[in-house]
Amino acid sequence: MSIDRDVTEKETVVIFDTTLRDGEQSPGATLNVEEKLEIARQLSRLGVDICEAGFPIASPGDFEAVRRIAEEVGPLTEGRKSGQPMVIAGLARAAERDIQRAYDAVKVAPRHRIHTFLATSDIHLEYKLKIDREECIDQAIAAVTFARSLCNDVEFSPEDAGRSDPDFLVQVLGEVIKAGATTLNIPDTVGYTTPEEFGGLIKYLRENTPGADKVVWSVHCHNDLGLATANTLAAVQNGARQVEVTINGIGERAGNTSLEEVAMAIQTRPQVFDVETNIDSTQITQASHMVSAYTGMMVQPNKAIVGANAFAHEAGIHQHGMLQNQETYEIMRPETVGLTASKLVLGKHSGKHAYKKRIEELGYSLPDDELRQAVNRLKRVADKKKTITDADIRAIVADELYRAPEIWKLLHVQVSSGDVLMPTATVHLKNENGEEFRDAALGTGPVDAVYQAISRIIGVKSSLVEYSINAVTEGLDAQAEASIRIEPANGETTYGVNPQTGRQYIRTYSGRGASTDVVVASARAYIHALNKLLSSREHDEDDSAAVEL
Repeated sequence: MSIDRDVTEKETVVIFDTTLRDGEQSPGATLNVEEKLEIARQLSRLGVDICEAGFPIASPGDFEAVRRIAEEVGPLTEGRKSGQPMVIAGLARAAERDIQRAYDAVKVAPRHRIHTFLATSDIHLEYKLKIDREECIDQAIAAVTFARSLCNDVEFSPEDAGRSDPDFLVQVLGEVIKAGATTLNIPDTVGYTTPEEFGGLIKYLRENTPGADKVVWSVHCHNDLGLATANTLAAVQNGARQVEVTINGIGERAGNTSLEEVAMAIQTRPQVFDVETNIDSTQITQASHMVSAYTGMMVQPNKAIVGANAFAHEAGIHQHGMLQNQETYEIMRPETVGLTASKLVLGKHSGKHAYKKRIEELGYSLPDDELRQAVNRLKRVADKKKTITDADIRAIVADELYRAPEIWKLLHVQVSSGDVLMPTATVHLKNENGEEFRDAALGTGPVDAVYQAISRIIGVKSSLVEYSINAVTEGLDAQAEASIRIEPANGETTYGVNPQTGRQYIRTYSGRGASTDVVVASARAYIHALNKLLSSREHDEDDSAAVEL
């Protein structure tokens, strides 16, 4: 990537996606190598400029995932607006061993980057790193100098910049520019700043750092106060030309800046931001669904851009306006983010205009009196159920006139339950060696009984941290999707170490499964999560050795 351009041109904002690194640090969002590869391919189709593929020093598995992404996805250019392959980046602490490991993982990509970081806030220097400011500057210079000896594209991040002394930041950043940094990333690591503060910080650093015009200025914001996107856009207005984001805004704690929100804000409000991106917005929905499915992290219905309700309109006054002109209540067309059309959700708040439109689309034509009667009946039905389906409309009108290694595979499951029966489940599993096992168990409910039986066969005890079931489609014959999160229990608890912060956390494992039967979907989700847990154990010993904190 060329970085010696005049950043005042404000032509293109570089999209740096860290879904596979910072996003994967979300509890339970562990991805296997194949899943990471699929997401990386989708990021390339989406038009992401730079993919931070992982933290290579963290574990042999993470190193291998980054290396394979660099090798298999790095060269891809087909359909990309920029006409260039995606840059593959690896994160490294400010230590030679980390930096060498990152370079070894990404070097096979035609365009690659080393991203190294070191905390600069006084609280981090005193309590985490236990070094003073002079030592911080020396360590940053040494890290960037070594990284630049390996790679021409080097990014430096002063961790916790949002709480760092701006004048000290100027010192550090001026020195790393002289050492060869080509991109300076300013992270609001704990989501502490406000848009006015953060935009002002970027402006101050660009105006006061020696050599500021020789680098690309980047930002990386967290969402602890719900301000990540606002802070990022404020930084863009103050000269930042790279934004670090994740799909669906996933990430540690409250998450990161959402790629889709930033990209669509820039695309929708060009008169405000006067910049563009290389993102193909029609690929956003597919990317969102893929990341949600692989991580097991469901997207909230009211999430901007990609939530299920983002282009849904139930209120009657909204629907009336939409039927006259979509721009009355939609500032973006759903097609621009990869959806085929808006959804008019018919419910008790809907007006007769929306009902009439749908009735006509279904092939019926009713006089006003009969239409009014039909609408009244439909609203009474809507009082009893959330939404009205086409089947509901037809009946009343007629009356009025989208995996982990398969260590274990679920073959069959059968349950017995009811208000006077003790819930019982029988399961039939097969392991990776082709051996088949059957067992039965009692539970507090059918799903609990299934989970008890599976646990007995596999021999792994776990605690269910999160469980949800959602209908993929509507109606009694709808396909259900179960999403769960588990953690090992009864003395088997395993801990991970965040290589960036050095903090331990209890590892959790997500799983998902789909079936027209909710019990079968739940069983498949549990097997999926257990397979992730068992697969991770193969790397536990190596992982702990790889991270020396």
